[in-house]
Parts: sequence; structure tokens; C-alpha cells
Amino acid sequence: MPEEILGIDISASAVKLVGLSGTAEKPVLEYCSKDLLPAGVVVDGSIEKSDELSVVLRRLVKQSGAKTKNVAVALPASAVITKKITIPSGLRDLDMEYQVESEARQYIPFPIEDVSLDFFELGPSAAIPGSVDVLIAAARRERVEALQDLLEVAGLKPVVVGVNSYAACMALGRVIDLQAKTTPGTLSVLFKLGATSTTMQVLRGQDLVYEREQSSGGDHLTQKIASYYGLSLSEAEARKCKGSLAHDYEGRILIPYIDGLVQELGRSLQFFFNSTQYNRVNQVFLAGGGALLPGLALSVASQIQVPCTVVNPFEGMAVGSKLDRTRVQQEAPAYLGACGLALRRLIR
Repeated sequence: MPEEILGIDISASAVKLVGLSGTAEKPVLEYCSKDLLPAGVVVDGSIEKSDELSVVLRRLVKQSGAKTKNVAVALPASAVITKKITIPSGLRDLDMEYQVESEARQYIPFPIEDVSLDFFELGPSAAIPGSVDVLIAAARRERVEALQDLLEVAGLKPVVVGVNSYAACMALGRVIDLQAKTTPGTLSVLFKLGATSTTMQVLRGQDLVYEREQSSGGDHLTQKIASYYGLSLSEAEARKCKGSLAHDYEGRILIPYIDGLVQELGRSLQFFFNSTQYNRVNQVFLAGGGALLPGLALSVASQIQVPCTVVNPFEGMAVGSKLDRTRVQQEAPAYLGACGLALRRLIR
């Protein structure tokens, strides 16, 4: 792994960048910036306008001040097949690769030569002595190569292509460890509230056991603002972010929207209970731009009767002198995915 690497999270509404230095025990946040994407550049996780995205990537890296061109990016979970397998421990690297590929063939519905395959050793298997659990991830080679080509056109060097959901889990897992809020059996729920989608992930200890995505997000609030005040969508978004809306915004739009969002999150949690063997969770975390809505965490905690916290992926990190500490702390929940990708340099 290169000494410097930038985590770049590409969503439907923005591109976010995080760069870390230091060690896993004492990380330092060196770079943290974002740039908005025009509508239609990324749709449902697929890049529709690569030229426009390339321009934004170049601009973002330049504005961040980062010198390295090494980047870690991620594919959406919908584009990746993941599976936890168990193989004998003590294998040499080459033998392990052969074993993983052999096991992966039975889970991948297309020819193995058309696949980009990666794996990560999770540790000793609790179920089978003398074995190790390994997480495999497979994506169509053409999808991975298209993303790599895009980054190279933008002057960047992709050194890691991961999975969005696992990047978020890595960043959240680090925060949970710092807060000492989990044991191997603890169930933690993460709601990542984006502009066009809401993702629910459930972790048992540090293991991802459930994931579900819904196609609704913060853009719905922007549309309500635009409709009510007669604004364009871009102006409504700008005023929402700046907090410069009329005095009746909170009562007429924000509070009803938060009430509806809380109900929606509660239904997602109930769907999880109905479709799994679980019937309760221990803690809930909110991330993404939507997590910044005032009073949302308290409303969620009240609705589902479980402690709810807005995630700060930079918790416990020193902040570089070139960054605006106030801005970093205010916007931190939106950088969970980018932070998880940047952590790949520090956490093996």
C-alpha cells in the first residue's frame, strides 16, 4: 500500500475526499473536501457522464491541496457480490488465492475470467477449528475497469477499488471501538442518509449481517422547499444548506419532513426484524448529509427507544493545520464513506 492515499467517495450528489496520515492508533486528518455533482452525472450508482465527473475529480483533488495521485474508491454494493467463506489456515499466499478462487466459482453467476476478485482474511473461524474466515468480493471486470479508466483520465492512480458498504463499516467500526460501545454480540444499526438514497446496515460486533437500500433521500426535502417557496431546486438546496429560509420553514416543512423520515426509518428497522432472527438492536448511528438535520437523532431515539448518535468518522483524530476545524466537525457525518476508504492505508 502506498504511503499516501486519498479516499474518494462518489455519490449521486457529490464527490467527497479524505486524506489521512499518521498511524491506525493516532490518525491525522490532512485533507477533507467535497464538490457537488450536477444532476444526472451519477444515477443509481452508475456513472452516466464520465467526462463531467472527471472534471470534478480533477478540481476536487487540486482544491484539497493533496499532492498524491493515489486513490481508493468504491463500487456500490449492488455492483458487487460478497460472501464469507471458510478455508484452511496456514496456506501460502499462492495456495490461498487458488483456494479462494475455487470457492468463489460456486457463488458467482458469470465466468470467473470476466470477474475482478478480491478477498480479505477476517481471522480464525469460530465454527471450524484450524480454519480462517475470508470475505470475498467479486464485480464484473468491465465495471471495475471503467472506473479505473475514469480515474486515470482525471490524472489519478486507483490503488484500491472497494465496496461502499464495507468502507462505511470500517469507518464506523473504528468509532465504535473508540467509544467502547460494542461487544461481539452487539447489534449496531447505521442509517446513511444520502441525497437520493437511504442505506440501512446492521453490524453484529464488527460483521455486516444485513443491508438494505431505499431510493429516497434528502432531495425530497429540497423538492418540498422548492415547491413551497417557488424556488429552483439549486436555489432551494443552497438555502437549505445555509439555513437561510423563511421563519415558517421549521414548522411548515422541516418538522413534518423529520416526522415522516423517522417513521420511514422505523419501518425499515421493523422490516429487518420481520425478515431475520433478530428482534432488537442495541444502538443506532446516523451518517450522510441527512444526518445533519437538527433534532433528527433525538427523534429517532424517541421513536425506536434505542440510543441514537450522529457519527463523526473523525472522532479521535488530530486535524491538520490547513483545515477549518469548525467546518470539518460540522460536515463530518457526510464523510463516513470517504474516511473508510482513506483508512485502508492505516488499517490492514
